[in-house]
Amino acid sequence: MTFNWLSFFIRLLFALVLVYATYNPEGYSYFHWIQASLNHEETGWMGSDALKFVTGILLLGGWLLFLNATRDSLGVVGIVLLLALCGGLIWFAADMGLFEPTNFSLIAHLTEIVLAFILAFGMSWSHIHRRMTGQVDIDTR
Repeated sequence: MTFNWLSFFIRLLFALVLVYATYNPEGYSYFHWIQASLNHEETGWMGSDALKFVTGILLLGGWLLFLNATRDSLGVVGIVLLLALCGGLIWFAADMGLFEPTNFSLIAHLTEIVLAFILAFGMSWSHIHRRMTGQVDIDTR
């Protein structure tokens, strides 16, 4: 199987769906769904506890898949470096006046995009590393 830009963007798309489905500042997420349930604001099939449970398990599975792959391929140092790089780029954009850093909604969206990018990069790193170096990563667990 070949790895290309489309492969990376598919991983990025899945990471974005996972991150935004879990929480987003617009109010349409699993977090907000559970919060509305706790406040007794739901009716009909959307109020089904079984549906919330199954959705939560699917989201948890997605998070475990992405987080384990990212940790295994990048390690803590790689994750911290990517976070620092993305944070620096956001800081630079704010410094250049491209956006107002006090805008909570925008900062939340940028944070979620950075998180999704790091997850997608972690899922893709073994392929990128093999292409750059010719070395194959092997999981020894």
